[in-house]
Amino acid sequence: MGAHRRKTMELTSKRAQTKAANRTAILDAARRVFSEIGYDAATVRDIVRETDLAAGTFYNYFPDKESVLHALLDEAATEIRSRVRAARKSSTTLEQFVEGSFRAYYGYLVEDPQTFELLRRNAGTVRSLFDEPTVGAGAEELREDLAAGIRSGLVPDHDVEYMAAAMVGAGFEVAVRMVERDPPDLDGAVAFVTGIFLAGLSS
Repeated sequence: MGAHRRKTMELTSKRAQTKAANRTAILDAARRVFSEIGYDAATVRDIVRETDLAAGTFYNYFPDKESVLHALLDEAATEIRSRVRAARKSSTTLEQFVEGSFRAYYGYLVEDPQTFELLRRNAGTVRSLFDEPTVGAGAEELREDLAAGIRSGLVPDHDVEYMAAAMVGAGFEVAVRMVERDPPDLDGAVAFVTGIFLAGLSS
């Protein structure tokens, strides 16, 4: 490899690292700002002030604060979906299917203080984004897993559309109430929603 090509590759790699670091800095700053003063009150200027970046640099990565919120929620939702789906796929009983899903979901919120605070401060805004692709993907995966559970005999036959909508909606509302408590009542929240949906699926 020639010296010129090697130098070009090094510069390209350095630029990529800088871009990734800048994007991460903006996301970390936005998470703090949205958690401290709320999404509605926050401005792009508030976010930039929390970084060492020039004001104009923000717009090289995001067009507005809404796109930053979407990126933060995408990040959290992807991790939650991965954990929840793994819990469902490893279950061998109906109770494990239901309880494991909610424990994986709520457990992540309790384990991740930044996401915890983001949700607690901005529950209304997050709720309004339920039709967004990343959040909707979780509902679609739940429908798929419920249908697979019915086919395997693990889950009693039921209306998958209704049940998935109920589990996603009620699960989120209980999550909001859980994070509002100090300390958060993880076991109580999991037991509550598990009891409701076990009864519904078993009836």
